[in-house]
Amino acid sequence: MSAPGAALLTRPPAAADGGRGLAAQLLLAVVSGGYAVGAALGWGSKEVAKIMGDFGLSTAGLLAAVSCYHYARTIDRRERPAWLMFAFSSLMGALGNAVWGWYEVILGQEVPEPSLADFAFLCFAPPAIVGLLVLAKRPVTRAGWVCLGLDSWLIGGSLLTLSWSLALANAARTAQSGAPGSVPRAALSLAYPLLDIALVSMVLVLHFRRSANNRSAVNTAIAALALTVLSDALFTSPLLNTTYRSGEILDAGWFAGSLLLAYAPWGARRAEPAGRAAPPRAERPHSRPITGSLPALTPYLAAAVCTLGILYNVVDGRKVDRMVVFTGCTVVLALVIRQGIMLLDNIALTQELAQKENHFRSLVQGSSDVIMIAAPTGTLRYVSPAAAGVYGREAEELVGSELATLIHPDDLGQVVHEVRRFLAAQPAEEPTTRIECRFRSGTGEWLNVESTVNRHQGGLILNSRDVTERVRLQAQLQHSAEHDPLTDLPNRALFTRRVRQALTGRRSGDHSTAVLFIDLDGFKAVNDTIGHQAGDELLVEAAHRLQASVRAGDTAARLGGDEFAALILGDGSRDRSAREYQVHEIADRLRTTLAQPYRIAGSEVRVAASIGVAFADPGITPSDLMRNADLAMYRAKAGGKDRVELYAPQMQAEVVRKAELAGRLRSALHDGEFTLLHQPVVSLATGEVTAVAAQARWRSAQGILFTPAEFLRVAEHSEAGAPGQDAARSAELGRWLLAEAVEEAAERHRAGHDVPVAVRMTAQRLLDRSMPRGSVEALLTRHGLPSGALVLELAASDPRVPFDELERRLTALHRLGVRIALDGFGSGYAAISALRRLPVDLLKLDRGLVEGVVESARLHKITAGLLRIANDLGMQSVADGVDLPEQVMALRAMGCTHGQGTAFSGPLDEYRLRRALVRGTFPVPGGTAQPALAGGSSGGSMVIRRGSNNETPVPPA
Repeated sequence: MSAPGAALLTRPPAAADGGRGLAAQLLLAVVSGGYAVGAALGWGSKEVAKIMGDFGLSTAGLLAAVSCYHYARTIDRRERPAWLMFAFSSLMGALGNAVWGWYEVILGQEVPEPSLADFAFLCFAPPAIVGLLVLAKRPVTRAGWVCLGLDSWLIGGSLLTLSWSLALANAARTAQSGAPGSVPRAALSLAYPLLDIALVSMVLVLHFRRSANNRSAVNTAIAALALTVLSDALFTSPLLNTTYRSGEILDAGWFAGSLLLAYAPWGARRAEPAGRAAPPRAERPHSRPITGSLPALTPYLAAAVCTLGILYNVVDGRKVDRMVVFTGCTVVLALVIRQGIMLLDNIALTQELAQKENHFRSLVQGSSDVIMIAAPTGTLRYVSPAAAGVYGREAEELVGSELATLIHPDDLGQVVHEVRRFLAAQPAEEPTTRIECRFRSGTGEWLNVESTVNRHQGGLILNSRDVTERVRLQAQLQHSAEHDPLTDLPNRALFTRRVRQALTGRRSGDHSTAVLFIDLDGFKAVNDTIGHQAGDELLVEAAHRLQASVRAGDTAARLGGDEFAALILGDGSRDRSAREYQVHEIADRLRTTLAQPYRIAGSEVRVAASIGVAFADPGITPSDLMRNADLAMYRAKAGGKDRVELYAPQMQAEVVRKAELAGRLRSALHDGEFTLLHQPVVSLATGEVTAVAAQARWRSAQGILFTPAEFLRVAEHSEAGAPGQDAARSAELGRWLLAEAVEEAAERHRAGHDVPVAVRMTAQRLLDRSMPRGSVEALLTRHGLPSGALVLELAASDPRVPFDELERRLTALHRLGVRIALDGFGSGYAAISALRRLPVDLLKLDRGLVEGVVESARLHKITAGLLRIANDLGMQSVADGVDLPEQVMALRAMGCTHGQGTAFSGPLDEYRLRRALVRGTFPVPGGTAQPALAGGSSGGSMVIRRGSNNETPVPPA
């Protein structure tokens, strides 16, 4: 935006104010011109001429007095006395003209000399002079006050000399003649010009020393007083004084002067609004040379005027009047004193200038920055000596060269644009600017230079310093912030920005762009077996392979750990299937490359790579695209690892579904949506209920009953791998299950149903530090559950669980009568070491063995072998998932002592469970039989005979 445009926006009323000001000026010109035309034509009659010449001038003076007085009440106190003096001066002029009109118009008489009008006219000049002195800029030193007085006398004395030679001498001689009435008339003849001379002197002095406040109003007031003084001078001249009559053309000058003074405070446009400080010196336009030198020429002009007055007398052949000689001598004396003061000031200023120049030279030459002055053409006029140390070039060598030839061509356009913009801006708004570019050094290399630029006589001053090291450090820090410190590949932040650029730049319409997420399978084993140093070397080598496998325009990045990513830019293809095939080939080739053996620490190491691929669908965001590639990569890992998987929308839907289920699971416990069911554990030999297995069910607010297979998987996943709130909710669910099972078992014991309750628990949960050590013991004590009434089914545990700590914990519980069952025997980590070291009472066969024990001969032999081990160790066995009568008979024949499943009963609520316990037995397929192996007795601790055999069987819930 241009500066005038900005001014218009910031001060919208300015145009309207300017229009009103122009209208007022036109009105003033029209009124003054009309009065002048009327006076020149004699107003049509002598009576009208007298009225307009007397009362017309009086009205104009009164208008000026009222205007100045009203304006004085609206401004600050500093300028108020000046405008009050102007108001009083105008009032005296109005009074004098009114008295003159009283005599000429009302009384029809000649105005006597002297009269009250003369007294009023004599009082016009002194208040105006005082007002001008108030408005003048006050000197700050004593010499300044002396110079102000000398300047006033130089102007006044010169005018007095000239006026005395022309007219005042005759008036003085008339007074000396002694004629009647000559003295008063002569006194008036001398008083008017002397006061006018004093007023003119003040006007001229004020012109060179006026204050900056309300300059337009002050200038208008000075012009009004000057016009009035000029009219007075014409009136007192011998040519007009004797022939003057009211209403003549001379009155037009007084009339215009009064109107101009009335117009000064309000009609003239002010340079600065009220309340705003004067603009800085830099904002003001440069004065013309002649205008700026007028104050210095004033004493000489005054002396010239005085000389003209003396020469007039000499040339005319008249004797030089003593008044002229005295006045001329005082003017010359004042001029000599004035010149002496100026000489002393010049000497002081010269010394100060020399001192400042030496100071400036010392600062410039001693500064470590290079200071250069460039002409408006771009030529260097001055270069400080620091250029030799900064640029490696002598200052004399740079002086006279073009600045553009020293700037790097790639930076020259930006520098020229910034310099032009800076020079076009307002100095007050932007006094300096900064430019950073590359500068040619003496060795020919390019240095990074930062320059502070200032204006200087149409050119520029450049204060420059070498910032090459800072630029290099910034580039290094920027690189470190955007790249992985180990592999030097772009990190996640830079990769995300590049993905955003690919989606929003000129390639925004290309939907063939793809993102690959890569995870190294088996990398953790490398860290665990041969150390983290070897793992870092493997990551570096994998990064090199990845970087070498992508194209020049693509981006390979390390996101963290053993996770990498690649951005494959699109080729503009509209055939989605062909593009998918092409990217899939790239990803598969990359997978093969990363799977090649690595030579690390003298040994050969192999890892695989799971890669997920996602394409930039229309309207997709960078975060969504990267999330899709991440989901595809996890699907590749879940599908067997070492493979490439393309993203499909159902992946996100599955993640959302799991997240919703996990979120509902976290709030279900506090909302009371969990309930506890029990499944009977039946003796395969007799059909008796020897124990009950506690199982949790989730009845959601929508009435949906989730089985363990549907919600425990979420809880176990949270427990195993998800930190934070999910793991806490899983632990809370485990504590709730144990507490509810113990409490309900205690109530059944008090009701006479002495059946143990089995609670499934993982080793991680049993050793969890968030679960107090004595929590199980405290539950048994609080609810009074007898010894042997609680069976803890130890689920297959992670091999990272400390085995020694687990053994100590189970041993302590076993001493209290808690029975220990090894759950999932035959799968997972429930192996021989657990049987050898842990205090196990029961072996619970895995459901996977039971399901195929009838159909598969291999599983039949494996199951028989496991049961033989249990019988040899004197342990009872429980088969989980016994759903068919054939499974019951086969397991019983192999020596299995107990079973649970829908072949007998499903999970029961508390009411149906108690009915089943009252009945006590379930029908056994094939009838009652003794176990084939002599080992495990059916009567162990889990066999508790209660109830009657005549009860009707309870169907599964």
